[in-house]
Amino acid sequence: MGLLDRRAVLWMSVGGVVAPVLAGRRGAAEGVPVAFSVPMTVPVEARPVRSTRDADLYRLVAAPAWAEILPGVRTPVLAYNGAFPGPTIRARAGRRAVVEYVNRLGGPTTVHLHGGEVWPEDDGGPMDLVAPGTARRYHYPDRQRAATLWYHDHAHHLESEHVYRGLAGTYVLHDRHEAALGLPSGRFDVPIVLKDARFGADGRLVYIPGDFAGRTTILVNGRPQPYFRVAARKYRLRLLNAANMRFFKVRLSTGDAFQQIATDRGLLPAPLTTTELPLSPGERADIVVDFSRYAPGTRIVLRNGFSTHPATDAVLRFDVCGRVRDGSRVPERLTALPTLRPTTVTREFRLSMDERTGMGFINGRAFDPARIDFTVARGATETWRIVNDNQVIEHNFHVHLAAFRVLDRNGGPPLPTERGLKDTVMLPPGGSVRIRVSFDPRYSGDYVYHCHVIDHSSMGMMGRFRVARHR
Repeated sequence: MGLLDRRAVLWMSVGGVVAPVLAGRRGAAEGVPVAFSVPMTVPVEARPVRSTRDADLYRLVAAPAWAEILPGVRTPVLAYNGAFPGPTIRARAGRRAVVEYVNRLGGPTTVHLHGGEVWPEDDGGPMDLVAPGTARRYHYPDRQRAATLWYHDHAHHLESEHVYRGLAGTYVLHDRHEAALGLPSGRFDVPIVLKDARFGADGRLVYIPGDFAGRTTILVNGRPQPYFRVAARKYRLRLLNAANMRFFKVRLSTGDAFQQIATDRGLLPAPLTTTELPLSPGERADIVVDFSRYAPGTRIVLRNGFSTHPATDAVLRFDVCGRVRDGSRVPERLTALPTLRPTTVTREFRLSMDERTGMGFINGRAFDPARIDFTVARGATETWRIVNDNQVIEHNFHVHLAAFRVLDRNGGPPLPTERGLKDTVMLPPGGSVRIRVSFDPRYSGDYVYHCHVIDHSSMGMMGRFRVARHR
């Protein structure tokens, strides 16, 4: 059947018959609690099962599991080591991480380290599958800057449902430079994994391809619109938009500013003081919120400025508790970004979706795993223009292996929040961006690029490229 597999059939059903029926039903189960009635949990941290002089070995088992997402309800999920979301891996730059993924799902999987600079055989490409009942070791050199990365299922046609049901986790890469800055650390350095979900009346996760309107329960670290007790001091919050389709624009209910210190691939040159920060699916941003300016007992809500439904406006509530000693700081200078190199190669990528069938295309072509769309010289820097040809549907763009800088947006300057190193960039309807993409000369082989509104990539909005010694 090729791309027109069961995913396409389901999507066509949603567009033609099922969607009007669903539109008249409630998007959440009766058991979904009122906002801020459950505590936020911090994802568990994976511990190495073995360490050598220069490497740490982790073992993650992907398998069906049960999670208490709604209070008192056992919801079946897909999980790494039984955790929803998956365990956080904290790795160190310059020290290899070897992650053994064991597949006990009953179907194929593959795991992509999103933002990782790795060889193709360790990239977890959509067709490089791990068969059920087998295991695969991925080798991550971690020879890159400190950054908030994440790992997730990438098996083509399956990635959308697998990620939705829980196969994703945070991968935090630390380095000595960042450690010396004095930023909030330890228990004050907190991953915040944002998702959305639709629950059935029995508390089960309901998966329907392209079901943006029905996923009206916001989850933070696997908990529905929770509260988080914070000390009156500075916190580093590592925001990850792990939703399939939902865009977030985080802001504090007080209107107060916070400091953004990092984008997808690491620190900004200097902290950015802002009152709002947009994140499309797959994007990450690290922010520092100073809760010492609030009296104990203050409650502050993290809201979503992109919300289109009353239930999805409130994301998380911070409950400020007692004051504690705070030795952390946010320096005026954080890092130096690589110099923007001149380019001689330019490319254009036009993203489009057939709104009738749900099929996705880049430059008019759906994903074909046998096709290489273009070849990049190893170590090259190129300029890419990416265009969203849809006038209603939002897209974004993610490229494997490479980091990039956003040069302009719709012919004007990039957003202040995206002026660091990136690997994913948002594309509102009719919008365009130009990016400067740099490829590490140490790696060559075949990689993919795609829309990271992951329901779109699973429906064909993806392509392959080759990095070679010569173009």
